[in-house]
Amino acid sequence: MLIFRPAVIAALFGLPLGCGSDPPPVDQDPFDTFQDCWDDHHGGGFSIQDAIKICCIDHPIGVPPVGPNVVCGETSAACQTYVDANLDNLSATMADIIAACDGYIIDRSK
Repeated sequence: MLIFRPAVIAALFGLPLGCGSDPPPVDQDPFDTFQDCWDDHHGGGFSIQDAIKICCIDHPIGVPPVGPNVVCGETSAACQTYVDANLDNLSATMADIIAACDGYIIDRSK
């Protein structure tokens, strides 16, 4: 009977029963185009800016793919140029692209 008490306590308080506290795996699936990546993530519920940052940081893009956290460049200006050239005009405004790329530069080093 004593064996089940920790499991019951863990279940009641939402405590994990497994060993360790590994973070969830990051989705690093490759995409043929930046637009494909953005469509997948923005269509999946992420904001315009978050979808841009996710595609820049987490996914290889292109054929052959350019690695994640590299494809959008090393500066906000490089990111803006790349994203503006690789998203259709209806996907994001330039203001969204600038804000996302500024955030990308901050978030890519975390």
